[in-house]
Amino acid sequence: MEIKINSLDTIQDAAKSFVQNMGDNTVFAFYGKMGAGKTTFIKAVCECLGVEDVINSPTFAIVNEYRSASGELIYHFDFYRIKKLEEVYDMGYEDYFYSGALCFIEWPELIEELLPEDAVRVTITENETGTRDIKF
Repeated sequence: MEIKINSLDTIQDAAKSFVQNMGDNTVFAFYGKMGAGKTTFIKAVCECLGVEDVINSPTFAIVNEYRSASGELIYHFDFYRIKKLEEVYDMGYEDYFYSGALCFIEWPELIEELLPEDAVRVTITENETGTRDIKF
């Protein structure tokens, strides 16, 4: 599946399309360069799911927890600052990844071997024109 974001004005439409195509999957690993828009897109997806909390990147906390409008748990991870896999083991990643709750993961390449086999790999690419392509 591919979704194109032409501008920030259309990100909510892209998020809605993403949510409609998530299926029964719960773990989504977001790949993309620094500044590609991973956090911005995850924020839009969470808003589409009815999260009313302030949504920002959990760069220092590693994980933020939100609730959707229906009360569903959503975990948002940012592994950018992870230095060793032991840090991820220590935080009890299995409790999150295998909980059945939605998990949106930024910088999954740093914990690749810990991702569940059924994790959906989402790639965000920034084009020269400033548009973004989201493939999953």
